[in-house]
Amino acid sequence: MPHRNVLVVTLLTLASVGAATLLLVVRPAAHPTAHAAWWLFLVLLPVILIVMVLTGKAWTAMVCVAYGTIGLALDVATVVSIVGGPEGSDLMLGLSIVSASANFLLIVSAGRAFWAALERQQPPKFRPPSPPSP
Repeated sequence: MPHRNVLVVTLLTLASVGAATLLLVVRPAAHPTAHAAWWLFLVLLPVILIVMVLTGKAWTAMVCVAYGTIGLALDVATVVSIVGGPEGSDLMLGLSIVSASANFLLIVSAGRAFWAALERQQPPKFRPPSPPSP
């Protein structure tokens, strides 16, 4: 799969930022289920996506695009709430900006990887017909 290294590094960045966010900024929720769901989405899912990208299947690039789109939407909402609200931490704002940048890079690079994989999988061209025999 083209852009494999960029996808792996970007997903590792997202997993690291997600772990840092959960460990440094977010306090454990009242419900352990909600906290576990955030660990699943922010840390475990990027690691699973790395394994899927390393398999080289073309459809994994579209899964990365979907994950990056959801992550970017969450990051934009977080940045807007921090900037527009009366309270918020500089650390959370910084982590959200880094995560949003990584999600945008993931969307672009995974989209390009998927497009390149589609172009490679086109059917072979037909050979021109043989000239008529004399």
